[in-house]
Amino acid sequence: MPENDTQIVAVVGAGTMGPGVAATIASRGIKVRLYDIKPEVLDRARGTVETTYETLLGAGFLTQDQAARGKEGLTFTLDEKEAMEGADFVIETIPEDLEIKQSFLRQAEQLVSEKTILASNTSGIPITKLSEVCRQPGRVIGMHWSNPPFIIPVIEVIRGAKTDDATVKATRELVKRLDMIPVDVLRDVPGFVENRILYAIMREALHLLDQKVASAEDIDAIVKWGIGYKLSVIGPLELLDVAGLDIYHSVASYLNADLNASSEVSPIIRDKVAKGELGIKTGKGLFEYQSDEIPALMKRRMRLLLNAKRALTEGE
Repeated sequence: MPENDTQIVAVVGAGTMGPGVAATIASRGIKVRLYDIKPEVLDRARGTVETTYETLLGAGFLTQDQAARGKEGLTFTLDEKEAMEGADFVIETIPEDLEIKQSFLRQAEQLVSEKTILASNTSGIPITKLSEVCRQPGRVIGMHWSNPPFIIPVIEVIRGAKTDDATVKATRELVKRLDMIPVDVLRDVPGFVENRILYAIMREALHLLDQKVASAEDIDAIVKWGIGYKLSVIGPLELLDVAGLDIYHSVASYLNADLNASSEVSPIIRDKVAKGELGIKTGKGLFEYQSDEIPALMKRRMRLLLNAKRALTEGE
């Protein structure tokens, strides 16, 4: 496929990530078909797309022309064949299950041309394993967006063992057309880069909560106003240079041995899941939520993310 030549994108799966991914791509003048097997999910996705454009317009991250172009170029369909026909690029955002994703990729190869790129938004399943069922594994690639996908500007581009250079190049070009940041994941390890780092942080945070070292509120305060505040400006490897590698060497020589290295899921999480306390979706998790307060909470967090993005962008 010629670089920067993607004209039609099929986004498969209209649940958590699909609508935001589809809305972002469509706003750049690329035709997008958002497909799902459930009518009610697709109906909900229409509302999510409208909210996405309203949010970005209100924050100044989208123009009226881009929003209009996005709405005009985005179609919703329950017909898989219709979604795939003529697509240059397919992005699946379906459930995080190896068999489900492999089944989709096997079927997708029957519906698209030999030049169509098949991208997975998997959060951590190795691309090499996903592509094992494909006749042309060279066109299969990881394209991992962060949630919310229309705000977080970085996208991991993951090369499987058999992914072609041309596939990587075309994917990077698409990410750039979206005014987003492509990050190359050179080795196809589970969790890639983002989630490996994120899950290491969450594992230690849960361990500290388990050990009653600090409350959930205070652990989050430390991460948001200490670690996260710094890391939004200075990456962890840059931070090592700022602090001094000799200082890190000294502290790590005794602290690393005491950090949580368990391969098990935290007892707190196991207990909460067993009780059906799953977080915002059930009104209770590590914190409690009143159903009438959740929309305002989500809007506040969205606003803060957009403010942070504006500050970081203006500081470049």
